[in-house]
Amino acid sequence: MTEFKPISRDAVPLALDKAERYRLLNEPAHAESACRDVLAVDPDNQRALVMLLLALTDQFSTGSQECFHEAQAVLPKLQGEYERLYYNGIIWERRGQARAIEGRSGSTEVAYAWICQAMNYYEKAERLRPPGNDDPLLRWNSCLRLCQRYRLHAEAEGTYEPVLGD
Repeated sequence: MTEFKPISRDAVPLALDKAERYRLLNEPAHAESACRDVLAVDPDNQRALVMLLLALTDQFSTGSQECFHEAQAVLPKLQGEYERLYYNGIIWERRGQARAIEGRSGSTEVAYAWICQAMNYYEKAERLRPPGNDDPLLRWNSCLRLCQRYRLHAEAEGTYEPVLGD
């Protein structure tokens, strides 16, 4: 078992439907796999690229750290500047939320910085959004609510204390 079996081009729409279903069933690794199979036969498929990026971000709290870098590697393949900005915001938002949920020492400050990064991308995407598309505003508001819910805040200046190991 050293090579993947390629799917046919005719199977792409159904494979993408399955990938979406896997995401809805909270099985992001299966969604990621289906997207990678689609991209092996149709490398520029925008729906597959977006779904791959989302499936990778779905794994931020349970997957490897590599999921973040892999999601970022998808961004340059997205066709529009709006899409690159918007999905970059999603990457940072979901990374921040995963860190906030962890609740480790220092998580609130790191999560806050990452959520702020997401909000910056959403503000840039807002300026480029198509008419009638308020998705960046909805996500920006969601980020603000995330900060409120988890009481995220910036690191206070001058209060650095090293975290001692176990």
